[in-house]
Amino acid sequence: MTSSAFDLAVAGGGAIGLACAWRAAGRGLRTVVVDAGDPGAWQVAAGMLAPVAEAQVGDAAAVELGLRAARGFGAFVDELSEDVGHRTTGTLLVARDRDEAEALERELAFRRELGLEVERLRPSQARRAEPALAPTVRLALDVPGDHSVDPRRLVAALATAFERAGGTIRRARVAGVALEGDARVAGLRLDDGEVIRADRVLVATGTGPIEAPDAVPVRPVKGQVLRLRDPRGDRPHPPLIERTVRGPDAYLVPRADGTYVLGATMEERGTDTAPTAGGVYELIRDISEVVPGVLELELEEVRAGLRPATPDNLPAIGHGTVDGLLWAAGHFRNGILLAPLTAGLIAAAAAGEPLPDWAAVADPRRFAKVPA
Repeated sequence: MTSSAFDLAVAGGGAIGLACAWRAAGRGLRTVVVDAGDPGAWQVAAGMLAPVAEAQVGDAAAVELGLRAARGFGAFVDELSEDVGHRTTGTLLVARDRDEAEALERELAFRRELGLEVERLRPSQARRAEPALAPTVRLALDVPGDHSVDPRRLVAALATAFERAGGTIRRARVAGVALEGDARVAGLRLDDGEVIRADRVLVATGTGPIEAPDAVPVRPVKGQVLRLRDPRGDRPHPPLIERTVRGPDAYLVPRADGTYVLGATMEERGTDTAPTAGGVYELIRDISEVVPGVLELELEEVRAGLRPATPDNLPAIGHGTVDGLLWAAGHFRNGILLAPLTAGLIAAAAAGEPLPDWAAVADPRRFAKVPA
C-alpha cells in the first residue's frame, strides 16, 4: 500500500480522464491520473465537434448532450492557452446520387424540426463553397456551427494544464478499484498489487478492462482511420477543402497543418485493432467519389482504434453504486466533443455537489443490473 493519499484518483489518461482531472484539480482537489500509456481511442479520433451533423432520429438525448458540449467547447479550449488545432469552418454533408439526396432531404427536415442551424445547398452552391467537390454531387447541407480539433494536441495540452494545476500523472497499469469492505472505495489497485489510496475514484479507461463493482458495460467498436498529407508540403497553396466534408460512408477532416483525417469504419470485431486492406479501400473509394482530389494526397498513417460504446450508446457520467466511485465511460463516437461537459459534471460530483437534472440520461447506475 502506498502512503500517498488523494482526493480523486483517475483511471485513464485520455481526453476524458485528463479533462476531468484538470477540472477537479482546479477545484483544489488533490488529484492523480493513472495511465499505462497504451494507445487510446483519442489517438485515432478525427476530433469532429459535430452534434448537428451527427444528429440522428431517435437520439434526442445524445443530441442535447452534444449541443450542450459544443456550446462550451470554445471557452474550454481558450482556457488551455495552447494551440489544439481548433477549427470553426463547419461541416458539409454531401449526397452523391438521387437516393442519397432524398435521404439528405429527410435529414434536413429532422434538423429543422429541432431548430438546428443548417442550410440546403444546390450542387452549384456546394461546389462554390468547396470547389474540390465532385461534379456529380447532387445535394449538400452546410452546417456552420460544427467545429473540429486535433485530439492529439488536445490531450497533450490537457496533460500540461493538469500538471500546472498541481495534478500528478502516474505511469502504471490499473487492475481495478480497491474497496473498503463492500460499501466504499479505497483507491485504485495496480497490477503489481500496490494501491493508490483516494477518497474518490473515477473510471475513465475507455475500452480498457478494469475490475469494479457494477461495472458499466462497454463494448469496443473498431474504427479504421487514415491520415493523409498534401505533397506540396508547406508551400503556399489553397487547401483541398476548408470544411469537414461528410458523405454517407466516410468523412474528410482538414487540419491547419495541411494534413487530413479520413475515416472511419464501424466494425463490431471485439478488441481487434489491426488495419485492413478492405477498410482502407472502402474509405478511399467512398470519399474519392465526393472529393476526387483526395487521391492525390500522400498516405501518412493508417490506424485503427476502439470506440467505447454502452448498450444504449449514451455515455455513463457520474456516480456509481458504491460510495466514492465515479464513472466517465461509454462516450462512443463523441469522446472529444463531450470531454469538457463530462469534466464539469465529474468535478462537481467529486466535490460533493449534486448533478443537474439534464445529466440524468447519462447516470451510470442505469446499468447496475446489466452484466458487463
